[in-house]
Amino acid sequence: MQFAELGLIPPIAQAVAAEGYEKPTPIQASAIPHVLAGRDLLGLAQTGTGKTAAFALPILQRLAHIAPGRGHRHIRCLVLTPTRELAAQIGESFNTYGKHLPLRTTVIFGGVGMEAQKQTLKHGIDILVATPGRLLDLAGQGLVDLRQLEVFVLDEADRMLDMGFIHDVKKVIGLLPSRRQTLFFSATMPPEAQDLADRLLHKPETVAVTPPSTTAERVEQEVYFVEKSDKRALLVDVLRDSGMKRVLVFSRTKHGANRIAEHLVKESIGAEAIHGNKSQNARERALGNFKSGRIRVLVATDIAARGIDIDEVTHVVNFDVPEVPETYVHRIGRTARAGASGMALTFVEHEERTDWRNIVKLTRQDIPVVEGHPYESRVPMAAPPPPSSGNQRGRGGQRGGGHRDGHRGGGGSPSGHRAPERPRDSDRQAMSAHRGDDRPRDTHRSIDRTPDPRGTVGGGQPRGNPAGGGQPRSDGGGGGRRRRRGGRGRGGGGGGAH
Repeated sequence: MQFAELGLIPPIAQAVAAEGYEKPTPIQASAIPHVLAGRDLLGLAQTGTGKTAAFALPILQRLAHIAPGRGHRHIRCLVLTPTRELAAQIGESFNTYGKHLPLRTTVIFGGVGMEAQKQTLKHGIDILVATPGRLLDLAGQGLVDLRQLEVFVLDEADRMLDMGFIHDVKKVIGLLPSRRQTLFFSATMPPEAQDLADRLLHKPETVAVTPPSTTAERVEQEVYFVEKSDKRALLVDVLRDSGMKRVLVFSRTKHGANRIAEHLVKESIGAEAIHGNKSQNARERALGNFKSGRIRVLVATDIAARGIDIDEVTHVVNFDVPEVPETYVHRIGRTARAGASGMALTFVEHEERTDWRNIVKLTRQDIPVVEGHPYESRVPMAAPPPPSSGNQRGRGGQRGGGHRDGHRGGGGSPSGHRAPERPRDSDRQAMSAHRGDDRPRDTHRSIDRTPDPRGTVGGGQPRGNPAGGGQPRSDGGGGGRRRRRGGRGRGGGGGGAH
């Protein structure tokens, strides 16, 4: 199918063609006709599938049919999204696709002054893209009137709920008119998201693209079993591969992301961290340096990296194993976009093996194990996991209810469940990309490579005494790496169906 077959009006078709798009992605081809017909929509899609254009294009066409009057403009479309980076990206998409239309789009989020946003709202707009906290702040000042809203879009609904915004979302819903078109997009559908969808949608059409348990087909995956104290040294070791040109490293915590980036810099590897404690300017600078190639490695938390719109990420490294299996799928989806190939490496310490087994069950894949690397774990695979406690693996107590300033509510629970990074109202970090890159590149690392004759790693510490912690294993086969199938066996006996 071509975009020309979707019935887009010439001003929008012209803008789409100018971006070089000829064929719609599966979610665009499926969703756009339903949205143009005025139906409510439940869209299930991973990042990188093109869902932003799937709702932006038909919304622009719907609003363009009735030209804005000469008087004050009223908000006709609201897109609610969990993070300011994603809000900015969606606003940019509306402006790009609607550049030949007489429609005004604005974006509001926390972390910046309100005055400019107030003035824009007073002048009147057609399309508003917003994060929940700042939207409610401005609505409380009488600056946001949604009574004439025609279309409501809730994007990244699962992440919105995961970040604790359920109460804010319900408050926003209370401001909406009962007669409207609602588009609900989510990568996964946990029970809370399903309940919210049931409340919002009226006889919706459902469009599902790539089930959550399906990992990107073109992503080559490997797992390294390693102890916690050796992870940073192992990261430096694998980054010796010059084929790892643009690497996204995932850390469970903000503090951990900082330490990883600082360690890499000490080893003469260009790296920066991005997370909720970073200022907006610092995050934008880090992303800009990563996109331009000034740094090779970006270390991020899951919230900060959700849907980062960066082309040509060659490798994803799971420095910490995610506790939620679906998060693994989202992480590795940052590479191998739009027909390109990519590679994902996961470092699994002893107490993360149960989480790894859950990932293998979800993905139903035998992920190759890299054996013989210098930091291979000596803990037997049959060894039971250590007893869980509230302070292990950097886990905090269970979080309480969401709050717009990002503080955790309620007391900690000794259940052992970790509380993910919770952003402030000014730090709704993560972007959800809809564009990839189809330029080819080499992603296959040499597993059986010979040791560095210089005896150094990345121009830093000697390999015999890595700064990351423990000593390299003397029984690792002289630095050569062996690779075998069967991530389940290495994971301690778990596994899913073939």
